[in-house]
Amino acid sequence: MTETPPYGSWRSPLSAAAVAEAGSPIADVQLSGHSVFWLQRRPKEGGRTVLMRRDDDGALSDVTPEGFNVRTRVHEYGGGSVLVDGSRTFFTNFSDQRLYRQDEDGEPRPITPEPPQPASIRYADMRATSDGRWLVCVRERHEPDGVVNELAILSADGSAKPTMEPRTLAGGHDFFSSPRLSPDGTQLAWLVWDHPRMPWDGTELSVAPFDPERGLGDARLVAGGPEESIAQPEWSPDGLLHFVSDRSGWWNLYREDAPGETTSLAPMDAEFALPAWIFGYSRYAFLSGGRIACAFEQNGESHLGLLEPGKQLRDLELAIDAPYLRSDGRRLLMIGLTASEFPAVYALDPAVGEPEVLYRVRERELDHRFLSTAKRIEFPTEEGRTAHAFFYPPRNPDFSAPEGERPPLIVHSHGGPTAAVSDDLDPEIQYWTTRGVAIVDVNYGGSTGYGREYRDRLRGRWGEVDLADCVNAARFLAERGDVDGSRMAIAGGSAGGYTTLCALTFTDAFAAGASYYGVGDLEALARDTHKFESRYLDGLVGPYPEEVERYRERSPVYFTDKLSCPVILFQGLEDEVVPPEQAEQMVRSLREKGLPYAYLAFEGEQHGFRKAETIVRALEAELFFYSRVFGFELAEPVEPVTIENL
Repeated sequence: MTETPPYGSWRSPLSAAAVAEAGSPIADVQLSGHSVFWLQRRPKEGGRTVLMRRDDDGALSDVTPEGFNVRTRVHEYGGGSVLVDGSRTFFTNFSDQRLYRQDEDGEPRPITPEPPQPASIRYADMRATSDGRWLVCVRERHEPDGVVNELAILSADGSAKPTMEPRTLAGGHDFFSSPRLSPDGTQLAWLVWDHPRMPWDGTELSVAPFDPERGLGDARLVAGGPEESIAQPEWSPDGLLHFVSDRSGWWNLYREDAPGETTSLAPMDAEFALPAWIFGYSRYAFLSGGRIACAFEQNGESHLGLLEPGKQLRDLELAIDAPYLRSDGRRLLMIGLTASEFPAVYALDPAVGEPEVLYRVRERELDHRFLSTAKRIEFPTEEGRTAHAFFYPPRNPDFSAPEGERPPLIVHSHGGPTAAVSDDLDPEIQYWTTRGVAIVDVNYGGSTGYGREYRDRLRGRWGEVDLADCVNAARFLAERGDVDGSRMAIAGGSAGGYTTLCALTFTDAFAAGASYYGVGDLEALARDTHKFESRYLDGLVGPYPEEVERYRERSPVYFTDKLSCPVILFQGLEDEVVPPEQAEQMVRSLREKGLPYAYLAFEGEQHGFRKAETIVRALEAELFFYSRVFGFELAEPVEPVTIENL
């Protein structure tokens, strides 16, 4: 017989510590010989990222020794921090941002000079020449008068001294990414873009003759421009350049057959790219016989397909979300995410069709009886439009709620805001649903995965479109009878934290909220953030300072008198993206006005929490906070949080 305590009071098999353990992201799968490599972040080791290896016999090992952390800070968000090339590994070490070379069974040694200031010269997105003598990469230099991004080349053969400076290959643009060498080593392709564009707004793909000693010849533009986003350039084994473009309104895959001649390989209303917040995404890979494996999003669903020469794309019907694909010609290697299992490294022979799990983040799976499966919803929103979300009702076979009670709801507003959520298994969501709290994960206007028109809904309207879609998702579920309309909260991190603070300030839809490293003052963010995002708000809000009044009108910190419900704020004190002053300014306003709030700040955390102890404390604090606001008892004791003025 099941027990019937109120929603929110259910005992869960999923602790906050288990969420932290399961939240060990894996990324950037690579191949060398018969071994497979990937990166894994370890919350229990302070968020350190290590390179792992699996040999043919199934043996697992750490490649990265203690004292090293494989993570670059280029663009602050990083990615592309490691390259496995034969028996050698090259990586950026987090503490000093220097490039290191590690030979098999050897210790890492720096191959770039010590920078004039700690971590002031950073490297990412490396590629080696076919003879192994040189590395081409993105370099970011933090100079006294500003930040310079460029392409650079440096010696990789180990004979050069660490004091030898890398040479600049290409400069003159605000941003560079994706340097890709042709199979014969004679050409280099790369992407550039300039302020105020972000890479999903418009980029240019260029190709130039390449010689390691002489550098680049005259470049020619292959594709792209201010209104066309190009992503993921790669050369096929036969030397043809491929890339993803949204010229049709969707990020589709193209091939350059000759200069000025391109072919769309799988024209469809689907997205074959992800927004380039980080380096190194790889959503397609070349197999033997001219085949191409592709990961894509369509109508909010993840797909894996196979494109054969002269044929239409065939869906492999595996329901795997794969941000990283690699191939040795026969097998497909990928980081795979699904709706019911924790992330894993998979190997797949498309001729067989059944993926093999090489490594899983957490071997002990969540009992599927407790698993709340996402329900895709489309709901009406402003201006007669339709928005998208995933709804997760409470689920726990050991409990049922008292008759007539409806569950509290947390609206999740994702970060970015140029990003998206999927129905991939998220242990944090299951943390709530197994306790009797419903979640709706909203892909508001501006989210990726639904084409450029949907993505552009947010242009000039950040703080309006995202806000309306999150409010309307909550009201839709309340009116449908799925949740208790009087016990609805909203939570989000970064841009999602901004939407959260807007929702609590400018609407009366919610009874509580949680902001993780969120933005309270748009004007302050425009003045004080890192280079990569320093002009992001031009497109989301308007040019600054010309539109300063619009910035202030949409900044919750100036309107705390309209805020009447409790809010809890979480902040990393080393955050370079949304500086702590944003949260602290909001806290000062809340304190002065006597409004209910709680504030937790964490030493050593940056933009996005990485340490296990931080993840546990924040999750349990948010649960405690809601229990006090919504009036339910907790099934397990957690460390209390001081809520001022409640």
